[in-house]
Amino acid sequence: MKKNNLSWVGALLVFALLLWCTAATPGKIADPSTYTCAVYSSALSLLPPVVAIVLALNTKEVYTSLLVGIATGALLYANGNLELALTTLFFNEDGGMISKLSDASNVGILVFLVMLGILVALMNKAGGSAAFGRWASTHIHTRAGAQFATLLLGILIFVDDYFNCLTVGSVMRPVTDRQKVSRAKLAYLIDATAAPICIIAPVSSWAAAVTSSVPEGSGINGFTMFLRTIPYNYYAILTMVMSLFLIFSGFDYGPMKKHEDNALLGDLFTTDDRPYGDDVDDGSDARGHVVDLIAPVLVLIAACIFGMVYTGGFFEGVDFITAFANCSASVGLVMGSSIALMFTFVFYRVRGVMTFQDFAACIPEGFKAMVSPMLILTLAWTLSGMTGLLGAKYYVASLLSGSAAALQYLLPIIIFLVAVFLAFATGTSWGTFSILVPIVCHAFP
Repeated sequence: MKKNNLSWVGALLVFALLLWCTAATPGKIADPSTYTCAVYSSALSLLPPVVAIVLALNTKEVYTSLLVGIATGALLYANGNLELALTTLFFNEDGGMISKLSDASNVGILVFLVMLGILVALMNKAGGSAAFGRWASTHIHTRAGAQFATLLLGILIFVDDYFNCLTVGSVMRPVTDRQKVSRAKLAYLIDATAAPICIIAPVSSWAAAVTSSVPEGSGINGFTMFLRTIPYNYYAILTMVMSLFLIFSGFDYGPMKKHEDNALLGDLFTTDDRPYGDDVDDGSDARGHVVDLIAPVLVLIAACIFGMVYTGGFFEGVDFITAFANCSASVGLVMGSSIALMFTFVFYRVRGVMTFQDFAACIPEGFKAMVSPMLILTLAWTLSGMTGLLGAKYYVASLLSGSAAALQYLLPIIIFLVAVFLAFATGTSWGTFSILVPIVCHAFP
């Protein structure tokens, strides 16, 4: 009770201080071109991301943490004035939320995510995923084969980790159950391919998320940066190599060995909870065929590559590699996903596995599936905008100049450790990208 009272007193004191600042400072900026906040390019300019990181580690609520970090940045920029802080948060032309949502590149990323969500809903509704599962059941006859097929399908579906987990899980669950592979091992194999393959695939929602986390004005091409990081993504690469070793060696250890031993005896769960033990039909069309899953995915990949090299000037004489590096990822991904969506609808209509009403019903379903990543990106862009208004990049640059430049050799390991703890505590890689990528871009110009 005493702790709660102290919390209320602290909150009231902070609110009183903000009211005083509001009364003592102007609520509007007379000349935006000459306005500079009191903490511009100082240590306090890093406070918004620090607040977001600390809160995320303690509360494990990434949305709230990002929002509080944004509010902190707006208040610092407004010198404590509540009225100016609110207008800055939403309407500032350089870093406000509305300006970020009005940016063509950012809008492109959001549209791509919506298109991807709709495409996933369409493929599931048409029965392509279920058909692949039926096909796999008739062609796979060993435990190693079932596990390898799970890994292979996970690698094939690299456009999005949500799509990957949902599709691979529903498709391969009957196959692995028949071959007495434990549900824990199935979950491991799915997780070992979903995010790892997405983070090294240039045509994926993860590539779009990382690219969009690069702050404007940093002089860094986000997509080029993403391509250059692929060979250094040791976790993703080694995780898939480790999965192959475990599959073909049959070597299991620790709790996983217990799950696998029990599965061989007929208990796939090793728990009384039996998660997903009573699966029912998901309502997908029984007329679906394997091609209803493979064709849209292949068209999506090809169309996105086409869209990106098109925006990079490939059809104007630029070579393929240069066009890929200089492309507008957001525009190219929207172009590719639009082509794939139109193809999928026509393809399903010609095959007779989907009606127009089914297509219309999948649109809101796809949108709802992508609300979470869209919200994270919106908050991340706004947080980046707030740190930009506070001149954080200039403060970081000053820290790394002169004698402090030697610290650059220690920063990679420090940033790695912070990223590990932040991602583990919050459970979201995209939230970690949104907080740390802007800081790293300013630290290593």
